[in-house]
Amino acid sequence: MLKRTVFADEHELFRESVAAFVAREIMPRRDEIRRERRLGRGLWRTAGDHGFLGLSVPDAYGGAGLGDFRFNAVLQEELAGAGMAYASAFQVHADVVAPYLVELGSDEQRKRWLPGFCSGELITAIGMTEPGAGSDVAAIRTTARADGGDWLLNGSKTFITNGTGADLVVVAARTGQGAGHRALTLFVVEDGMAGFVRGRKLEKSGQHEADTAELFFEDVRLPAANVLGEPGEGFRYMMERLPLERLSSACGNLAHAGATLRTTLDYVRERRAFGQPVGSFQANRFLLAELVTMVDVTQAYVDRCLEAHIAGELDAVDTAKLKWWTADVQNKVADACVQLFGGYGYMQEYDVARAWADARVTKIWAGSNEIMKELIGRSLGLGDPR
Repeated sequence: MLKRTVFADEHELFRESVAAFVAREIMPRRDEIRRERRLGRGLWRTAGDHGFLGLSVPDAYGGAGLGDFRFNAVLQEELAGAGMAYASAFQVHADVVAPYLVELGSDEQRKRWLPGFCSGELITAIGMTEPGAGSDVAAIRTTARADGGDWLLNGSKTFITNGTGADLVVVAARTGQGAGHRALTLFVVEDGMAGFVRGRKLEKSGQHEADTAELFFEDVRLPAANVLGEPGEGFRYMMERLPLERLSSACGNLAHAGATLRTTLDYVRERRAFGQPVGSFQANRFLLAELVTMVDVTQAYVDRCLEAHIAGELDAVDTAKLKWWTADVQNKVADACVQLFGGYGYMQEYDVARAWADARVTKIWAGSNEIMKELIGRSLGLGDPR
C-alpha cells in the first residue's frame, strides 16, 4: 500500500498514543464490555484523561483545542480497529455532539457543559431518529411548545447510541408548522430532568459493546438556557453538520474493514485444507487480491476527502459518496472474510463473526445508503424525481 500522505508526524505520534490506549484499556476488557452491553464510565473518564474526547473543543473549555479534524480521523481509525462499537460510541460524543455544543452553544452553555464533556464525566448522545423518522429528518414528530419562558418537550427517540448512560442529549423537536426547514429547534436535555425517561436498552444484532436505547419525553420542562442555537433553525443546523458525521463514519468504516481483512490474511496463511494453506488456492488468492485493492483504492478516496475537508472544500455530495461507498466496501469485506474463515467465521468467539455483525448497520446509520445515492443523483441535474 502507498504511504498515506494526508497525515503528518504529529498525527502519527497521536496514533501511537491512541493505539496504546486501545491496547491497555480496551483489548483486555473486550469480553467484559460486551457482556455488560456498555462502555463503563471508567473507560470514558480514562479517554477524557488522555484528551481524546475534546479534540475539537477550545482549550478555554477544557478541550485540546485542535481544529485539525485529522486527529479525530486517527482516533476513529484506531478505535474501529478494536471494534465498530468503540468507534461509534466515542464518535457520537466527540465528532457528532461536539460541533453542536462548540459552534451553537452560548458562552454560558459552553462553560456549563464542555469541561465535563471533555473529561468524560458527562457522556452525550444526539436524539434525531424516531420510530417514524430516520433518514427523513424533516418528518420529526417530537414537539416542544413554549410555556412562559420555558419549553415543554414531548415525544420519543429510538436507536440512540449512548442512550442509557448519556448525561446530555441534544434533541431535535418540532416547534413550528411545515415540512421542517423552519419548524425544528435543538434542545439539550439533561439527566434527571422530570419527564425524561429512558426506555429499554435495545438488543442489536451487533455492536453489543455500545449501548443503544429508546428515549421518552413527557412534558419535560426545558428552560430557555437549554435551547441550542436559535429557535426554528434546527433543520439547518443538522444539515450543516451531517457531512462531518459522514466523513467521521467513513474513516471508521474503512479502518474496520482493513482490520478485518488483516486478521483474515493471517488466518488463511495458517489454516490448511487439502494439504495446503487456504490462502494458496487460486480462487481465494484472487478474492483477497480484489479485497486488498478495494480497501487501498477506497483509502485513497477517504484521504482525499480528509484533505478537502481541511481545505474547506468538501461538500455534502462528496460525503454522501464517501459514506455510501465505505459502508458498502466494509460490508463486502466482512462478508467475504467470514466465508474465508469457513464455519469458524460464524462463531461469535472469532473477531471476524463480530466484525460481520458490527458492520451491517453502517449501511443504515448516518443516512441510509439509499438516501446517499438519492443525494448524489439529485446533484447530477437529472430533474426532480417528484
